[in-house]
Amino acid sequence: MKRGKLRVLLGAAPGVGKTFTMLEEGRRLLDEGRDVVVAVVETHGRAATAALVDGLEVVPRRVVEHRGVALDDMDLAAVVARAPDVALVDELAHTNAPDGPHEKRWQDVEALLAAGIDVISTVNVQHMQSLGDVVREITGTVQRETVPDAVVRAADQIEVVDLAPAALRERLSDGLVYPAARIDAALSNYFRLGNLTALREIALLWLADEVDDALKAYRAEHGIDHRWETRERVLVALTGGPEGETLLRRGARIAARSAGGELAAVHVTTNDGLRERHPGALGTQRALLEQLGGTYHQVVGDDVPTTLVRFAKSIDATQIVIGVSRRSRLTAAITGPGIGNTVIQESGDIDVHVVTHERAGGGFALPKLGGSLSRGRILAAFVLSLVAGPLLTWALSLGNDPDAITVDVLAYQLLVLVVALVGGMWPAVFAAVLSGLSLDYFFVQPLYKVTVQQPWHLVALVMYVISAVLVSFVVDRSARRSRAARRAAAESGLLVGIAGSVLRGDDALQALLDRTREAFGFAGVRIRQGDDVPAASGTFGETPDASTRLPSGAVLEFAGAPDDPTQRRLLRVVEQQLDAAVEHRELTRTAVDAERIAAADRVRSAILAAVGHDVRRPIAAASAAVQTLSASDIELSQADREALLATADESLRQLAVLLADLLDVSRVQAGVLAVTPVPLALETVVAPALDELELGPDDVDLDLPAELPPVLADAVLLQRVVVNLLANAARYAPEGTRVRIAASAFGGGVELRVTDHGPGIPADRRGEVFQPFQRLGDTDNDTGLGLGLALARGFTEGMGGTIEVDDTPGGGLTVVVRLPIAGHVGVEARSA
Repeated sequence: MKRGKLRVLLGAAPGVGKTFTMLEEGRRLLDEGRDVVVAVVETHGRAATAALVDGLEVVPRRVVEHRGVALDDMDLAAVVARAPDVALVDELAHTNAPDGPHEKRWQDVEALLAAGIDVISTVNVQHMQSLGDVVREITGTVQRETVPDAVVRAADQIEVVDLAPAALRERLSDGLVYPAARIDAALSNYFRLGNLTALREIALLWLADEVDDALKAYRAEHGIDHRWETRERVLVALTGGPEGETLLRRGARIAARSAGGELAAVHVTTNDGLRERHPGALGTQRALLEQLGGTYHQVVGDDVPTTLVRFAKSIDATQIVIGVSRRSRLTAAITGPGIGNTVIQESGDIDVHVVTHERAGGGFALPKLGGSLSRGRILAAFVLSLVAGPLLTWALSLGNDPDAITVDVLAYQLLVLVVALVGGMWPAVFAAVLSGLSLDYFFVQPLYKVTVQQPWHLVALVMYVISAVLVSFVVDRSARRSRAARRAAAESGLLVGIAGSVLRGDDALQALLDRTREAFGFAGVRIRQGDDVPAASGTFGETPDASTRLPSGAVLEFAGAPDDPTQRRLLRVVEQQLDAAVEHRELTRTAVDAERIAAADRVRSAILAAVGHDVRRPIAAASAAVQTLSASDIELSQADREALLATADESLRQLAVLLADLLDVSRVQAGVLAVTPVPLALETVVAPALDELELGPDDVDLDLPAELPPVLADAVLLQRVVVNLLANAARYAPEGTRVRIAASAFGGGVELRVTDHGPGIPADRRGEVFQPFQRLGDTDNDTGLGLGLALARGFTEGMGGTIEVDDTPGGGLTVVVRLPIAGHVGVEARSA
């Protein structure tokens, strides 16, 4: 039987129109004469979606009673028996009702496909199994119903049903997605604008990856090995040299010329794993690459050009950017074509850009033949020449056979090679000259004279010297690579350890000092800034043994510093990192101090202004009322006296509230707020807050579910938060509207939302709303100091919660207070 085809409609979130599109497609196929049935559809009470079901044949669902509840689900057996051409199956990730043939709906879909039935289904990106962790980090919601990615990838057709996040929120606000009771909670939680934007990006990227994989599979299946320029992919080859930044910037400009261009960089490391001459260059270039939006890759291969081209083809690169060789023309003529020319020859249809730079075409230099062997090995080689040479001459002279000259020559040549293996070039040259003279003096006629009667005598001496030089070059090069490899491992371990310490959250400066002391064997390392020592590691005597002044002005001091010149290169790299860490610490401290001073100055100025205006007003009113009452020359009626007493009482009450608010905001700003968190039910603080403000059912809508878990909070502070938020909402709520208080549990916390339908807050003032002494628009004498939201924020954060503002659907402001659930997150009490 021919297998059916699966078409999946992928959405970023509920409400984007997947089910609507599926039903529209079903009606279109029905009009074309296809046999279409609705196997299962979830309208979620949406009238427009339900209207599309009319006219389509619906297979009755099976009904299962589970724990006293009747559950209905798709009847797989009935659909298979009906055997339509196309079955519409909604919500691919759905978990089936008990006692069915399969646990998951996607398994039912597999059975339908196996029966030869085409299926059109829907799924949201948050239900993809591989994306569960990502979605949880974004939305705070754990998805319990998932579908394996392989099931969706195996579909014959995948389409994204897309809707802009702002448009989806409008649909939600209009009641086209969820019932009215769920709208506020949805907008404040899962359907936040940032959440929807991130989920939309995930859905589009997931489909883009699927399309890219399908394209690669098609090319492999049809044997297409040449590149298809579906988009520009620019690959920059990094050598670790200083020219890398120039190449990266040029590559970024090339990639930016086309829409959707991608930038990548690769560094080819040879199998010996040796470090480059510029140990910090690759790290700096990698950071620049991240700023330019590119990706970094590192591959291993002995043949650098071939490895580079092979990697470029593996990522479908359309262009390769390489630098002009740093070798001179003379070097190139001696050593043959360089990497650049070989890349050009092997690149095929990939364009290669050869970029010039200031390091191009350096001077010719011969490789160093010495310096890698220890002095002990060189001295031992000289001793070996002086001791073994005479012994060999004595041993060969015992035979004294003129026909054994060949054996004599080979014996001396073997001595030269052994000396070269032990001590390198100069002892080998010394041994070659000594062996040539000994051979001519003791074994070549006339004996006991150094004469060159035949040319081959001179040739033999020259050959001795050449053999010594060649062997010593190999020995020196091997020793150099061995030492470099060991040092590279140590350097890598040091840098990795430093990076790991910083990434684990350790203090960067302290981590650098600790690892530096351990790696270089210092007794102590410390940073000194004048008389201050911000960080130190190890022990010191009265004075340091060595010191280095860093560019930032700080002094790096060492105790028990080993005098090893070979360590200075890496130590300079570490010094640069230490200097950057010192500078970063100073900048951070300066920024914090400046912000603290600025904040304190703003609060001080605002308090002075408040004392000079807002506090003076109730004092003046109370004083005028008292003076009038105490005046003996004014006759007052009983009503006038009661009015003046009420004015004085109200003014003094306002003064007490103003002074309490000023004291509270000062405590918040000073960080001496006392908090005693205990498990609380929200209704225990909301009700007293309503009573305090004298707000009743005509003023406020309450939505506090009975099953809401208790929060961990300070009862007094939380009540002040609720009072301030309610007072602010009631002040700006239009006549005839009611303030709404709603709460819901979400992602390990409880969110309390206070909503009004007033003027709201402009987007450009969102950052100011929680600052002290900020008031919206014109104010009257009863408005207050503008401390309500500032105090609400300070109290909420003091209890370990968060507070933020959002738009109310239809206009207005919604303030969302999030507090931890009691028993889930602990909060330490803060005291003065």
